[in-house]
Amino acid sequence: MSKSRRKVHAAGALVWRLNGRKLEVLLIHRPRYDDWSWPKGKVDEGESLTACAVREVAEETGENVALGLPLPTVSYKVNSDKRKVCHYWAAQVIDADRGAVAARPAIEPGTGEVDEVRWVSATKALKKISRKGDREPLGALIDLHEDGMLDTWTVVIARHGRAKKRSAWKKGEADRPLTPTGHRQAEALVPMLAAYGVEELITSPWVRCHDTLVPYAGASGIDLLTAPQLTEDAAKADPPAVRALVSDLLSFRHHPTVLCTHRPVLPTILSAVERKSPHRVLQVLPETDPYLETGGLLVLHLAARSKKRARVISMELLRAPGS
Repeated sequence: MSKSRRKVHAAGALVWRLNGRKLEVLLIHRPRYDDWSWPKGKVDEGESLTACAVREVAEETGENVALGLPLPTVSYKVNSDKRKVCHYWAAQVIDADRGAVAARPAIEPGTGEVDEVRWVSATKALKKISRKGDREPLGALIDLHEDGMLDTWTVVIARHGRAKKRSAWKKGEADRPLTPTGHRQAEALVPMLAAYGVEELITSPWVRCHDTLVPYAGASGIDLLTAPQLTEDAAKADPPAVRALVSDLLSFRHHPTVLCTHRPVLPTILSAVERKSPHRVLQVLPETDPYLETGGLLVLHLAARSKKRARVISMELLRAPGS
């Protein structure tokens, strides 16, 4: 049996809030094990880790959340030949009327596995949590809070889904469409963008980018905003305009935002990202073409400590399942 087959992947979140100046987290109690743990569960077939995390939180706590910073992964044996790998994010509760919630599959809270959900202070949670390994993501959460870096906002850079080849398309580049695979990738991005609570959609007006975000726009009820400077031709003619757009998104707190563009535009976008990122974070940035695969996402988490400038403090490289 291969190592990958021996791993069971699960996802969840450490849901946090501030009660005055006190950091609190949401714990669940499972009567079957008589333990206190984080809301989490196994990934369904064809489901992304991020979509699984928000689904499990909703099912086990009744709360709709948006994911923030990734936290340390916890791994442990469940029997002699299987290991469970639990992926965690920091998360905050969002209103049920948000477009990102509308874009998620309907969920019936209450799985029967949880009999109590409780907000407790982070320091008390360190003692109350049952599994010793589950303290690791909590320790990271506390450190981020004490460093003033837990309250983040998210900008997602997306490359459009797979498009018809240039050599096979006889019309203008602006109208070159997605292939059936590209449309499937666009649909698969919906729960992933919803997991981060995306509420603002910015895209190149060219068809293959626009249509990559259409499924999410339809599911969420959020209007698409077009940015002409993100087309291949405009970006080649005026790279500073692209950098200015990205710099604005990375400098000031926005609603979680996705920006969809083309492969040739990505180097200019990434150069703007580099200017806002410390060296340790830059290790995640793709260094060679194609930078992002079709349907790929670069998720940027930003924070501004006190009166200092905003900085990218974490990045995630993701692709939709089946891409």
